Amino acid sequence: MKKKIMVTRRWPAEVEKALAATYDCEFNTTDTPFTAERFRDALSRADALLCTVTDQLNADAMAVPSPRTRIIANFGVGVSHIDLNAVKAGKIVVTNTPDVLSDCTADIAMTLLLMVARRAGEGERELRGNLWKGWRPTHLMGTKVSGKTLGIVGFGRIGQAMAKRAHHGFGMNIVVYNRSPVNAAVLSAASATQAPTLDNLLRMSDFVSLHCPGGTENTHLIDAERLSQMKPQSYLINTARGEVIDEDALISALTAGTIAGAGLDVFQCEPEIDERFLSVPNAVLLPHLGSATVETRHAMGFRVVDNLGRFFAGDEPHDRVV
Repeated sequence: MKKKIMVTRRWPAEVEKALAATYDCEFNTTDTPFTAERFRDALSRADALLCTVTDQLNADAMAVPSPRTRIIANFGVGVSHIDLNAVKAGKIVVTNTPDVLSDCTADIAMTLLLMVARRAGEGERELRGNLWKGWRPTHLMGTKVSGKTLGIVGFGRIGQAMAKRAHHGFGMNIVVYNRSPVNAAVLSAASATQAPTLDNLLRMSDFVSLHCPGGTENTHLIDAERLSQMKPQSYLINTARGEVIDEDALISALTAGTIAGAGLDVFQCEPEIDERFLSVPNAVLLPHLGSATVETRHAMGFRVVDNLGRFFAGDEPHDRVV
């Protein structure tokens, strides 16, 4: 018999077709987020649960005494949305999709950096509002990017891809903060130096780009105290996880001029965002577009297909997290 597969959101058609050819699939045709009750039902009935990084698989959602599900295959890299203690208790394997989204996520981080530095969001809103009065010497003056110092928090694959773009494309000086020492050859590839502490990096940087994991350990890593360490003319970029930033503190810092601006692709309670962000002109806001290219989303989906195939064949999945 075919294994029963539950897919929590709509995936690219080619990936859904490949899954349906091999498994007994139940697709979420309405593409609406699962409730905790629906997750519990899925864990009770399906051999595999295919979730995404915005699915909240917390303790409530996973409160199934004897789950049928043996593998949770995540469409995305981060797994902070999954209660890993419940996973281990239920003896469920968890996989993710690393590598394939690094370039596109770094592209979005660089996009945000350029947009907020050059006030592109403000400019577009002005045009769309029919408010532009023509070119003038002091109109929407932004900040030069080339030659500035970029601090990268978390120097994994995406952080390294960001460093490559910033250094080789814009001649930026790269400083990194990482939980563990970074290999000298990896630093050398972007002429980067490793800061001894996060506070040290914040004080040095003209731009700070977050590429660290989410989860409890990094919740509100960037808080009011950390924001006060940044230069008043500096900018904060986040394509990591929303919970890494204390949003109350960031809104206060943007409003007070503690920092010059922010570019955000992720939010703590997405898809809901703090409405105060909408009235902050020096914030560029994107709806979690980090990996949103046809090529990357296909690659992520087929990475899941490969992980499932290996698991059900009795082999170790390439991308096992737990």
